[in-house]
Amino acid sequence: MSDHAIHVLGIAGSLRKGSYNKLLVRAAQEHAPDGMRVTEFDLAGVPFFDADVEERGDPEAVVALKRAVRGADAILIATPEYQHAVPGVLKNALDWASRPPSDPPLGRKPVAIMGASTGLFGTARAQVGLRQILAYNDAQVLQRPEVMVPNAKQAFDADGHLVDEAATRFLQQLLRNLMAWSRHARGWSPPEA
Repeated sequence: MSDHAIHVLGIAGSLRKGSYNKLLVRAAQEHAPDGMRVTEFDLAGVPFFDADVEERGDPEAVVALKRAVRGADAILIATPEYQHAVPGVLKNALDWASRPPSDPPLGRKPVAIMGASTGLFGTARAQVGLRQILAYNDAQVLQRPEVMVPNAKQAFDADGHLVDEAATRFLQQLLRNLMAWSRHARGWSPPEA
């Protein structure tokens, strides 16, 4: 078995302190398989994308975002769904992470998607849009399983832990698949059965 640990950068597309999607990233940290480490990047300081600002040089928070994306073996995005789409804060971060177009940090990066919502559809529509954005950036998006956590108020307990059994199983499988795919993308030998 390869002794390389997979570093996954978790990004929640929400600024809200008690965000269910931030809790979902933390659940990924708790349920990460052996050989995987999940860290979280907070989008709170990332400014609106502005080509004039970019021309003068990336702001410090953007430099940190790009460095974190480039330094990770894989990305795990937890997206809310606002008006049937990804939230602006997430789209903005992806706009920055797509620059420069000649060598985008997201290019060829393994990415897994998940999302939690208080509604019945669990971010299904936002995830479709997010897949389109990532495909344009040549990110390597994991197709299955689809992790969509509906009725998020009931899926997490009062301490913020994911307690929905089906969601937990899907999350664990997503993380195992992401780890295997990331190892393959790096040319590392797969774990022994």
